[in-house]
Parts: sequence; structure tokens; C-alpha cells
Amino acid sequence: MPAPLISNAATVRVTRVDGCGRPVCGEDNAFVTDCFASVQMEANIEDGEDIVFTAANGRQCGFKKGCPALNGYDLTFTFFQASPELIEIMTGSPVYFDYAGQPIGFDSCAIPCKAGFALEVWTDVLGEDVCEDENAEGAWVYFLLPWVTNGIIGDLELANEAVNLELTGATRAGGKWGVGPYDVQAQDKAGTPGPMLTPLDGSCHRRMFITNVAPPEPDSTYVPVLCDASAS
Repeated sequence: MPAPLISNAATVRVTRVDGCGRPVCGEDNAFVTDCFASVQMEANIEDGEDIVFTAANGRQCGFKKGCPALNGYDLTFTFFQASPELIEIMTGSPVYFDYAGQPIGFDSCAIPCKAGFALEVWTDVLGEDVCEDENAEGAWVYFLLPWVTNGIIGDLELANEAVNLELTGATRAGGKWGVGPYDVQAQDKAGTPGPMLTPLDGSCHRRMFITNVAPPEPDSTYVPVLCDASAS
């Protein structure tokens, strides 16, 4: 299989999920952007408890290393685009509208811990063998975090320089993302785009794979989520 070198992150898509981790279908439920600085995923690992068997004379008779547990990934998403739609999906912050009903801002209120979103990231790859398929549109490494909760916009400093917005959140395992509502990988030798071929296991927090299906085009407002039975 190809072994690409992961290059810069290119595109991000966030999708609203419900309290069970299902993608929410319909209008105003997703946002696509390339106006971001970084996506950091820090593993939250709980050390297991070591077991030591010690004899009365002090000699160690046996030792078993504790098995660590993956609690999830602590997400830090740094971006530039203060889009009310993007922030609303990630944090649940209410959108503020102008006289014509256009989103022009958002309210920072109590943290709605039941709100959640899925995060997809496409990164460019390097390597001569990643596009051997003649039907490929290109090559990207695709990351999926299907259930992120507790999205919070961090400290904000306004000064005489560019302003970065930083969101933190945490992944959850399980959920009902299924194979997803989007075309993210080839379904056959002809390169027909379609959803993931298998869903994540209930104990998983993240998936990553090489895809030849191009990421979605960035937009300046909400994009619809078109679901069917395969996405549940």
C-alpha cells in the first residue's frame, strides 16, 4: 500500500450531531472551511494500575503492568474565520441576525454540554505512489473524529495584530455516525465516490485513511447534510 508523507492540513468540515452522536440531517447543519491554522489532537490516556506480587521476605514474585485506557482525544482547533455558523455548530452559541435575517454574530452563553459535532480533516500528502490509480482525483489523508463534545471558544485578545480563535473540545467513543452521510472514499476500481465502507467500532474515537476522493469546497455559510439509511 502507499506510504504517503502527511503534509499540511487543507480542509475541515464540521457537522452537527445529536445527543446520540448521529449526524443531523437537513439544511444548516454543516460548515466547510480552509481558513484555519491548526488542528491538535492530544491523546487523553489513563494509566492502568500495576499489580506487584511481593513475598513476606520482600522478594518480588511477580509483576503485571497495568493496561492503559484511551479516554479520547482533547481537541484544540485554531482558526481565523469568525463565522457565526461555524461557531454555532461547534459550541451551540446562538447566532445573532441582522434585519434581513443574515447571520452577523453570535452570543456567548452557558455551555450546552449536550451539543456536539463531527470533525473531518483532509491533509495534503507527498509521495510518488499515492496517485497510481488513473481514476484518482488526487490524494489526501482523511481524519474523522465522529463525536466531539464540550466545544468552548477560549480566551480572546483584541489588539493591533491578527486575531486567532481557539476552540477546545473532547471526543467521545460510540455514537451513531455509521458510515457517514458523505462521499469520502472510492467504492470500486472505477473510483466511484461514496461513504466509508464500514463504520467505526463502538470503542473508537478516530479514524484515518488515504483517500483519492477530493475534499469538499469551502463555503461561507451553512451547507446541507443529506442523509439516508446508510448514515445511521
